[in-house]
Amino acid sequence: MLVVIPSQAVIVALRLPFWQVLPRAFHRVGCIFLGLKVTVIGQPATGRPTLLVSNHISWTDIIAIGSVANVTFVAKREVGQWPFVGFMANLQKTIYVDRTKRSDAGRTSREMGSHMAAGNAVLLFAEGQSDIGTHVLPFRSALIGAAQHAMEEAGAGDVLIQPLTVAYTKLQGLPVSRNERSLIAWIKSKSVKQNIREILTGGTKEVTVAFGAPMPLTQGTNRKAVSKTAENEVRHMLVALNRGLPLPVKA
Repeated sequence: MLVVIPSQAVIVALRLPFWQVLPRAFHRVGCIFLGLKVTVIGQPATGRPTLLVSNHISWTDIIAIGSVANVTFVAKREVGQWPFVGFMANLQKTIYVDRTKRSDAGRTSREMGSHMAAGNAVLLFAEGQSDIGTHVLPFRSALIGAAQHAMEEAGAGDVLIQPLTVAYTKLQGLPVSRNERSLIAWIKSKSVKQNIREILTGGTKEVTVAFGAPMPLTQGTNRKAVSKTAENEVRHMLVALNRGLPLPVKA
């Protein structure tokens, strides 16, 4: 950390093109520290502006995803204000959204559009909140639609939307029971300290990051329809992974 943090701060300040290298390495070390064993199915789309839409279970999702893909995350505004966490998020060029202000979605979408127009990938936890990991909440299509419009304004007409599923399948080498999921997921009824303590002391976790088939997101694309398609694919993959069923690898 003493080496990576100052180096990344300089890279971001100078807007150097290889700013994603150190965060990727940092997340891989984070997986070791947190006892995360990551399995990847499929692969992230490359070479084109991409909006990844994912389910959300815990803050460790970010570590797992960040260790296998170069992405910029969209997070709630409060994350940027957390001590240390906000500083680290800024070093990865996290895009923040204020959920208490509907008008803030426009600014967020413009940042997403500009980032993707530059050929980068942005990841949106499309449920809008975390869940325990047994099912997928409805995806919010409003921000996807706003990002779609912003991408067009930024000149990114050839954009992909790619479903991504995060599934915690084993704890200490054994299949995760429903009761044990509370030791992995971020539970809103618990305090921040209790959540962090249980996640840090919960043992070795096996997590699968599954990339679905990318879909074109163009000016004429119906945002509600594409959001529902992505939601259904993420749900299908999550159920299969939780049950230990294989997934076909999609190009």
